[in-house]
Amino acid sequence: MDSEDVVSAPSTPVTPGTPGAPLFGGFKPARYNSGKRSLLKSCTCLSVEPWNLEEGALPPVSCSLPIPPISLARKVGAEFIGTFILIFAGTATAIVNQKTQGSETLLGLAASTGLAVMIVILATGHISGAHLNPAVTIAFAALKHFPWKQVPVYIGTQVLASLCAAFALQVIFHPINGGGVTVPSVGYSQGFALEFIISFNLMFVVTAVATDTRAIGELAGIAVGATVMLNILIAGGATGASMNPVRTLGPAIAANNYKGIWIYFTAPFLGALAGAGTYSLVKLPEEDLKNTPPTEHSFRR
Repeated sequence: MDSEDVVSAPSTPVTPGTPGAPLFGGFKPARYNSGKRSLLKSCTCLSVEPWNLEEGALPPVSCSLPIPPISLARKVGAEFIGTFILIFAGTATAIVNQKTQGSETLLGLAASTGLAVMIVILATGHISGAHLNPAVTIAFAALKHFPWKQVPVYIGTQVLASLCAAFALQVIFHPINGGGVTVPSVGYSQGFALEFIISFNLMFVVTAVATDTRAIGELAGIAVGATVMLNILIAGGATGASMNPVRTLGPAIAANNYKGIWIYFTAPFLGALAGAGTYSLVKLPEEDLKNTPPTEHSFRR
């Protein structure tokens, strides 16, 4: 090898979809020892290929710097903004649909909420986890994927964001119409069954993409958003397809309409717990992971 320094090839990240993990994109050999601690000592190398002396070049080295811990304040801030965007978008679309005599259609309502969920997960999932839903938070905590001590803070934040979004819409669309409130247009038993099943569907998918290392984490936002859109197409005309207690609570308080509200405070929680528990039962046990081939996909958990 020449005596001159050779710059390593740019690193190829083994986990390209890991949000919030800055990658060390290559380095130059030090010409002298400055006495300072090198960043490479705190860098976790993911793969190092053997030296190839015949080619006279350094092998590619993939490293990632340690991810700094995220404070609870930042998590709560991201959760508030994400929940606000979701409730505002879903409720506003329903109000506009009523004001324009159904021009948005059920497909438009489903697409609006599904897109809102997708962009919020992609934007804030690596910060707060993008629960956006007390039922999701409770289900994650029940399966030990989320600390119970943070559950009251998250749920309080979600409720506050829902109220802020609902009253903001009341000011914007004054006098507020009832189109943004999720109320059952069918019998209570049928409405409960629908909300339970669609909440089950949602949490089954959320648990899969957010907790299983073999799932394609980079597609989590798309998968969850598509599930929300599908659920609204199924139950939107019957119950409003809430799947989320705070999606119902804020608009109900703003419009003073509490018809069948108990359905939206019970079915989503029970459905989410059932969905999360069911996926935990059907996925491969942890000891079987050693026999599965490694994957390059990851999602921050």
